[in-house]
Amino acid sequence: MDWDIEIDAQGLRCPLPVLRLRQRLAALRPGQVVRLMADDPMAEVDVPHFCAECGHRVLGQESEGRAFVFYVAKG
Repeated sequence: MDWDIEIDAQGLRCPLPVLRLRQRLAALRPGQVVRLMADDPMAEVDVPHFCAECGHRVLGQESEGRAFVFYVAKG
């Protein structure tokens, strides 16, 4: 999957991965995609919840080593 920017939030704990995602999404145009890597287990719950609340879309999710990888399109 293609993306416009990448955020490596590995090593950061809740709520920092979502706060980084929110900050970077604010600077993007609707439809642009962020690839977020996070290894905090709460990210599996927090990222989809944040996106649903704020009108963004999770385009995909996968694992890469110990990290969760999310592809999020700005709404």
